[in-house]
Amino acid sequence: MTRDVVTVRPDATVRQAARLMDDLNVGSLPVCDGRRLVGMVTDRDITVRATADGMRPDTTLVRAVMSEDVRWCLEDDAVDEVEGEMARRQIRRLPVVDSDRNLVGIVALGDLAADRVRGAGETLSSISSPAEPDRSALRHDEGQSGDSAPWPAYGEASEPRRR
Repeated sequence: MTRDVVTVRPDATVRQAARLMDDLNVGSLPVCDGRRLVGMVTDRDITVRATADGMRPDTTLVRAVMSEDVRWCLEDDAVDEVEGEMARRQIRRLPVVDSDRNLVGIVALGDLAADRVRGAGETLSSISSPAEPDRSALRHDEGQSGDSAPWPAYGEASEPRRR
């Protein structure tokens, strides 16, 4: 696992979290209140939950877009158990906590592969298998003209083409 993980506070802004991700070249950050793990925020959370809903990055707090239902493991869990949990849940990173749920590190699929852990290939295959997209929360009704949306409908140009 990787220790000394950079975290973000739940009261940080989405812009601050995005900048941290950019600076660190990572796609997710543990969200901690002090040392206690309270969530995870990903670049996808920022895109789908904040940007797609028109939230302002300078005023929207991480707690508004983070995932609170975080899967984690204990620092003394067996590697095989951790690997199995990652495969079952199709996740590439798993926070590691102590018995008080304080963050002590994060284990990534790359950590398993780098250490040549038995089964890492199978874990990667399970995590990477295609999933059906969730289209249950479409934001716009079918047949809506798109006139009220601040962006052009898919396939339409934003300005009329000139010939």
